[in-house]
Amino acid sequence: TEMKLPGQEGFEASSAPTNVSAGELDSDLGPSHSPSPDGPSDTESKELGVPKDPLLFIQLNELLGWPQALEWRETGRWVLFEEKLEVAAGRWSAPHVPTLALPSLQKLRNLLAEGLVLLDCPAQSLLELVEQVTRVESLSPELRGQLQALLLQRPQHYNQTTGTRPCWGSTHPGKASDEEEAPLREQRQNPLRQKLPPGAEAGTVLAGELGFLEQPLGAFVRLRDPVVLGSLTEVSLPSRFFCLLLGPPMLGKGYHEMARAAAVLLSDPQFQWSVRRASNLHDVLTALDAFLEEVTVLPPGRWDPTARIPPPKCLPSQYKRLPPQQREIKGPEAPCLTSAEDRHRLDPHAPSPELQRTGRLFGGLIQDVRRKAPWYPSDFLDALHLQCFSAVLYIYLATVTNAITFGGLLGDATDGAQGVMESFLGTAVAGAAFCLMAGQPLTILSSTGPVLVFERLLFSFSRDYSLDYLPFRLWVGIWVATFCLVLVATEASVLVRYFTRFTEEGFCALISLIFIYDAVGKMLNLTHTYPIQKPGSSAYGCLCQYPGPGGNESQWTRTRPKDRDDILSMDLGLINASLLPPPECIRQGGHPRGPGCHTVPDIAFFSLLLFLTSFFFAMALKCVKTSRFFPSVVRRGLSDFSSVLAILLGCGLDAFLGLATPKLMVPREFKPTLPGRGWLVSPFGANHWWWSVAAALPALLLSILIFMDQQITAVILNRVEYRLKGAGFHLDLFCVAMLMLLTSALGLPWYVSATVISLAHMDSLRRESRACAPGELPNFLGIREQRLTGLVVFILTGVSIFLAPVLKFVPMPVLYGIFLYMGVAALSSIQFTKRVKLLLMPAKHQPDLLLLRHVPLTRVHLFTAIQLACLGLLWIIKSTPAAIIFPLMLLGLVGVRKALERVFSPQELLWLDELMPEEERSIPEKGLESEHSFSGNDSEDSELMYRPKAPEINISVN
Repeated sequence: TEMKLPGQEGFEASSAPTNVSAGELDSDLGPSHSPSPDGPSDTESKELGVPKDPLLFIQLNELLGWPQALEWRETGRWVLFEEKLEVAAGRWSAPHVPTLALPSLQKLRNLLAEGLVLLDCPAQSLLELVEQVTRVESLSPELRGQLQALLLQRPQHYNQTTGTRPCWGSTHPGKASDEEEAPLREQRQNPLRQKLPPGAEAGTVLAGELGFLEQPLGAFVRLRDPVVLGSLTEVSLPSRFFCLLLGPPMLGKGYHEMARAAAVLLSDPQFQWSVRRASNLHDVLTALDAFLEEVTVLPPGRWDPTARIPPPKCLPSQYKRLPPQQREIKGPEAPCLTSAEDRHRLDPHAPSPELQRTGRLFGGLIQDVRRKAPWYPSDFLDALHLQCFSAVLYIYLATVTNAITFGGLLGDATDGAQGVMESFLGTAVAGAAFCLMAGQPLTILSSTGPVLVFERLLFSFSRDYSLDYLPFRLWVGIWVATFCLVLVATEASVLVRYFTRFTEEGFCALISLIFIYDAVGKMLNLTHTYPIQKPGSSAYGCLCQYPGPGGNESQWTRTRPKDRDDILSMDLGLINASLLPPPECIRQGGHPRGPGCHTVPDIAFFSLLLFLTSFFFAMALKCVKTSRFFPSVVRRGLSDFSSVLAILLGCGLDAFLGLATPKLMVPREFKPTLPGRGWLVSPFGANHWWWSVAAALPALLLSILIFMDQQITAVILNRVEYRLKGAGFHLDLFCVAMLMLLTSALGLPWYVSATVISLAHMDSLRRESRACAPGELPNFLGIREQRLTGLVVFILTGVSIFLAPVLKFVPMPVLYGIFLYMGVAALSSIQFTKRVKLLLMPAKHQPDLLLLRHVPLTRVHLFTAIQLACLGLLWIIKSTPAAIIFPLMLLGLVGVRKALERVFSPQELLWLDELMPEEERSIPEKGLESEHSFSGNDSEDSELMYRPKAPEINISVN
């Protein structure tokens, strides 16, 4: 039964009933306040597919100044976390996790049990509310009048822009009621209002000491209809809850701590959900007792009570806090899913529709087309947003940087058979076509490290056997397209289900090491060509810059300056000329003459300087994103454009100092880099006809590489948590096959999906909630999936072909530094690197990783050692004459991962890697609990279930 105090009967007789049934309460609250078994938070409610309760803003007003001039002053506020008003500093504290003293919760419970509890109070103004809460029999009419006048005083709110400004209203109840309906200007302009979502409600806690009260007075009110109570809160919001805690003076901060306890209770999602549906005092006390059962006690003397606990990066799931009967009704994976998430609605271990065999020839391709066709109009309409404009600029700069970098290295790997011009043209044509036809339009096609390695191997093979490279490459491309079409016809893309983190990390680590090795190797070759000598050495040379015919700048390099016939080379072969240097190049006394002359060691020294500067500058900008400096928008911009800014810095230093460093070789006209060839490649050239058949063997290896590179990226991009419109693995591979034919015929580079830049594209189109509570990270809403941003990016890339006069000033050491940065950044972002560090780290210094809580350290080291052995074997094969078969070894990683099932248990693999389809289906049979079968206790065994479901797309363009 409900506990009633004297004076409460009058309120009940003159208003709607205080106690209503749960069903009546839900109907009163309306559709936006209907109950949800898991109503703890906005994110959780969305995941569970149930209507959510409005967000609640709680404010604490304390009565200060007794016994002189009494005034209400705001001292704290809560949404999800606590913020204290630091009066001396004139600011709000950083949001932090509130800590409470256990006695304050117990005193609050006792006060509420003996106090006034009004549920569904019909008050429509602050005056009516005050009259109801002061209708207590223990108060005399005189004390009741004084208390009402005191409660109607306007509190002082702290305004972030103008400081603390006292706002006083009339102390007369009648006059105050006329002013309560009009919010103050400071309330409407409060910046906190922008952080709260539409429909947010307020709860107010009033507390303080009054000498004229003989016994404590406690009241808890839930308004039937939320009402704006004038200037009671700093933000003009309709109030739903009102809590009053007053009493005679006591030792310590009794009422202050009780008020904080009440505010923390109201900010707790589960308590709030319960009291919104409570029908009597017993329900309220039950909710408070449930909160007490879950509190964590910190022993005194073992921590600093003044320390503030920062908010976690990701709030834990509220599923564990549900009662057992609600857990049976609503499992953790019973959400209202989007079209892309329907794949796991009925069976979390069932393969997604895109990866199910149809049993028909080209059946998967046909299903992909049917699945993506209805979305095609929206793929363009969804791009009508300002966010897409900024994404175009961001990805365009990244794509151009990538084209310049890979174009320069491709020209070096093929001795000028391909170069920057082909890189720009191929990127524009292939990328635009893919955006128009592919199943996943957010994918960015680009030259990748594995394909670049294969191009180098193929060119070396052609040179060793005296083959005409481009015609032989054409037939390799034709065969690759044929093999890829066979893979599409047989629905081989369903095999991507076997690409677990073990395979992805091995692939990523190999490519990262290739980038690092090549970048350092290029610089070592440069220093070997132009060794850094001691001053006065006879091995010094001379490099001169002087105006050539027509004003063009020519560069000449000399070593032992005996006479004008000692000319050896021209700036690493990057600039062609046929004129002898002027006499000023002849050095006398060991020093070059003329303002344009530099000693040869300057080339190596300054090249090394640019190399290291571009690398460390890019790495520093990448780290800015997680630093505490600058606003978040500035940090993210500097991090996202780190490689672009590093290239600009390197070019600026080179131009400012007038350095004679090797520059990027670009054609001056729109024509192929290789002199004497047209855009269409001859089918045979100087090769015998039977080489067109022999090209099938390297094409088979390249097909494996293309399939692995393309589909590993596709698996990463099409994860369920990204909430996309659906994948198209077969359609994407079909488009790549068609583009292989086109690029091979035109002598352009081969293109596949680029993981890093594609993830950066998705990150730039990330949709997040604009309104978020202080201390709360924005909620992930999905990706703005459309085709227009990629299409515009590649069109602009094609137009950039005419930037050749500018690109010739890009120093090659700067590009080498960016390549080193790409390798280091990619290598440091995978879990494999963290586990390698554990091998060299004592146990007491190891980070508190979740996998270390569930897998023995020796087993973790064994798994890491197997990965290291596989990586070493791949590297050895790549470095031997058998390097052309290394794509086949990449495919062997899947077989090694399958064999690990005999070494590690499913529970260990669940933490160290991911489960393969057969392992997932056999989980119940092997005794491993699935996500739905966790017992729900407080043990750490269920931590895997409560990992954050929102994706972490934390990628910068590198």
